Amino acid sequence: MRQFVHPSSSDIRLESVLHALSDPVRLSIVRQLAREGEATCAALDGGRPKSSMSHHFRILRESGVVKTRNEGTSHMNELRSHDLENVFPGLLTAILNATPNI
Repeated sequence: MRQFVHPSSSDIRLESVLHALSDPVRLSIVRQLAREGEATCAALDGGRPKSSMSHHFRILRESGVVKTRNEGTSHMNELRSHDLENVFPGLLTAILNATPNI
């Protein structure tokens, strides 16, 4: 299984984080991870095609918002809330507490 590349906390950039969270699908993934903790890609896909979800997870991972690890044949995702809080204090909390547009 392939190994995933994640930026170190010192390499997380505000522009990348905001870009990652600007998409409604990616924001819903982050909200679900914040509520439920670690989850597989399948548990977070919402019935969307695997190819588009791979793209969304790559954006979230490369921006430093989530960390993905292999567990057997599954990919487990977790929110990098501690890293994000250290780099941008209060940002993730403010975004998660904002009322979602419906």
